[in-house]
Amino acid sequence: MLREKEVKSVLNKTKQRDSWFLDDYTLNLYSSCSFNCLYCYIRGSKYGVNLAEKLTRKVNSLAVLDRQLFNRAKKKQYGFIVLSSATDPYLDVDEHIQLTREALKIILKYKFPVHIITKSHNVLRDVDLLREIHHTAVLPTDLDGKLNGGTIVSFSFSTLDDEVAKIFESGANPPSQRLKALAQITEESFKTGVSLMPLLPFISDTKEALDEFYLTFSKLKVDYILPATITLFGQNKGDSKTLVLRAIEKHYPHLYKRYLNYFAFSSELPLYYRLAFDNKMKELHQQYQIKRSII
Repeated sequence: MLREKEVKSVLNKTKQRDSWFLDDYTLNLYSSCSFNCLYCYIRGSKYGVNLAEKLTRKVNSLAVLDRQLFNRAKKKQYGFIVLSSATDPYLDVDEHIQLTREALKIILKYKFPVHIITKSHNVLRDVDLLREIHHTAVLPTDLDGKLNGGTIVSFSFSTLDDEVAKIFESGANPPSQRLKALAQITEESFKTGVSLMPLLPFISDTKEALDEFYLTFSKLKVDYILPATITLFGQNKGDSKTLVLRAIEKHYPHLYKRYLNYFAFSSELPLYYRLAFDNKMKELHQQYQIKRSII
């Protein structure tokens, strides 16, 4: 059952804009997430093993957003609002509640640009609003002239294999469905690309898997691909490290010892692994002539 809570603030100003995601602000209309990705960084004792059980709607979020954007617009503090940083804006419940659509109407009213990051095809529902935002948003002064409008859409992938996705992101739309939505969005004038993260060591970051990713996305004519290795946090029951290692042990037992060794003392993969990954990404971006950044 969807929980409810009231909040005092829903629009968060970032300390510094991330060069990858261009996030001047972040907006999360829900707490927790029904997509239940094992590798998600928000995991931990706060939410437990099943993130969907703690899914919460911020019931007064639209009124709070309206007030906060009014104040920001009055001061001309325009900037990209990323939906969202901690939970997907197009969870299954949003198909009926349409909290994200109502928030986009408010964003449109105050002429703020948006960056949608999602694993869901349901973003197609709001293309009409995203078009209006794209053409009417006021860009931050340092980005004016570097972008062709105020809407950016990034589809998130960690694999293209629907069966692998069932293991690691069981509640999300299958990658095959996401690809169809991505193909439609690339027909729009938005900046459209892929958040290729986190890639799964020896599963979706192999040479064969990476070639399939880049060939697939190049055919769809995406504007950019943002690739990253996996980071696994914690040691407790609901933490990403525990859950991913358990999944590897069950479904990929031949990889289990390698994962244990890699993440025994750190949340990150070893430095030599990350450097080799970075070099491979440089090769692929050059080979396929796809940008590694939005701008």
